[in-house]
Amino acid sequence: MNEAVKGKRTRRRYDEAFRREAVALVESSGKPLSEVAAQLGITHWNLRDWIPIYGKRSTTMELEARVQRLEAENARLRDQRDALKKAMGILAEPSGNASRS
Repeated sequence: MNEAVKGKRTRRRYDEAFRREAVALVESSGKPLSEVAAQLGITHWNLRDWIPIYGKRSTTMELEARVQRLEAENARLRDQRDALKKAMGILAEPSGNASRS
């Protein structure tokens, strides 16, 4: 039973700041992922998994999605404004059939 416990590895936890800095190092250095991972003492699998989460690309994709969502909302609000302008224009016009005193 002791042999089974000996062979079992404990999982290391890395905080978010470390992950962000590691990904930034990969993006800025231009070095291969495996080389950066070896320098930091982590596996390249960890680093590979962190890149989509903490990299510039994920931030860019989030911003693009937000811009698209805001543009759609802006178009909807413009349509509502235009409909209200038309309604106000129709209500503001004096009717031609009304008798004048």
